[in-house]
Amino acid sequence: MNILITGGAGFIGSHVVRRFVKKYKEYNIYNLDLLTYAGNLENLKDIENEENYSFIKGDINDENFINALFFKYKFDCVIHLAAESHVDRSIIDPLAFVKTNVFGTINLLNAFKKHNQNKGQNRRFYHISTDEVYGTLGQTGLFTESTAYSPNSPYSASKASSDHFVRAYGETYGIPYVISNCSNNYGPNQFPEKLIPLFINNIINNKPLPVYGDGNYTRDWLYVIDHALAIDLIFHKGENHETYNIGGFNEWKNIDLVKLLCAQMDDKLEREPGTSEKLITFVKDRPGHDLRYAIDASKINKSLDWKPSVTFEQGLSKTIDWYLSNKLWLEGVTSGAYKNYYLKQYS
Repeated sequence: MNILITGGAGFIGSHVVRRFVKKYKEYNIYNLDLLTYAGNLENLKDIENEENYSFIKGDINDENFINALFFKYKFDCVIHLAAESHVDRSIIDPLAFVKTNVFGTINLLNAFKKHNQNKGQNRRFYHISTDEVYGTLGQTGLFTESTAYSPNSPYSASKASSDHFVRAYGETYGIPYVISNCSNNYGPNQFPEKLIPLFINNIINNKPLPVYGDGNYTRDWLYVIDHALAIDLIFHKGENHETYNIGGFNEWKNIDLVKLLCAQMDDKLEREPGTSEKLITFVKDRPGHDLRYAIDASKINKSLDWKPSVTFEQGLSKTIDWYLSNKLWLEGVTSGAYKNYYLKQYS
């Protein structure tokens, strides 16, 4: 099979690409990434010379370019991860999220429809989405695959729209699709604008830890390597036209998470207990901030025998260890120096 993975140089995408390249030698994996601020080829240095791996720099918003790629490489399947994904950035520039997350997805769907009309059963369009499309929860309840959509940010609205288009193309044009909606990911290689890597970096450098509002917003946390395993299972064993929710069974209030992170960092950095906690600074709340997300992942657990491999405490410890062992990577992405790697390799 020829498989196109979009956004494969990003955080989640790089773990998916690595897993598929290493595990499925009979597949040809094509990684399409525009290499914006969150895309980094250093995430994949360990597999860049594998025979079944190819990197393509390009934009899913470029309709002609996408059509030419499908014509050239005859992709059988698409695993679509490329997206603008940071809520704060979506509040500042909603249109950028509409362009990439909606129009970019439609370009891929159109190309897949056009170039896969006469192919057999071995084809699939797999769209990776977020639990944020469901909106917010109160103190109780869980998001299920049948929860009504109620997005509250430009980011989640753009992802909800892309989900609807994937389903519409499945019903209208018969595209064999599958969708998964995941909770908050964390782990190695995450760009330090998201909470956990941002705070790890700030603690290392003794900078303030900006916590929104009162810190009582609750999220379910999913270790990225467990997410890559779930994507593998859904891609190979999931049912067409089905949705699967992927959650970590790890609900944490932001303030409790930050305090745990501070405690683990103090221990690993051999600082006096409580040192990092003094860096916590409460800041003005984010507009439209959802109170709580929580995923019911019983469907994927029962049908595909998937469950998280680590507790949150274990996964957080592994994540901190990775960042402390890869300070050059962290310094590179925060300075923009990682772009030099691409220029050196592909200029």
